[in-house]
Amino acid sequence: MAHLVIEHSANLRGRLDVQQLIEALHQAALETGIFPVGGLRTRAYEASAYRIADGHPDNAFVHVSVRVGHGRDLPTRRAACERIFAAACHQLASLFEAVPLAISVEMQELDPELSFKRNNLHEHVKRRRESGAAR
Repeated sequence: MAHLVIEHSANLRGRLDVQQLIEALHQAALETGIFPVGGLRTRAYEASAYRIADGHPDNAFVHVSVRVGHGRDLPTRRAACERIFAAACHQLASLFEAVPLAISVEMQELDPELSFKRNNLHEHVKRRRESGAAR
């Protein structure tokens, strides 16, 4: 299980291809080999209220929170986080050259005692792959 939650400052609207960033980070997470496709969710939110550094209106940010299920060792989690960070930096490279931009990725491991899930996506994904209807 992994949830990637992308937050970005509203001043990137029209300059940031949010869907492309979602696709790239989702793919990077899958390529780590440690997250099952049926347990992976990636979404993005625009922050309309924020203040960055000295408050200059050109300052921007993209932050990715990666929330993962319990049970993977630190080196595995670190490697996955580094891969997702590299994908984010790659996708945001031209924007980074153009505007004052803070890029960050943080991984949090969920406490298994306080994480409740009900999910039938794994079965649906498997059926679609077997029938050739997978995206």
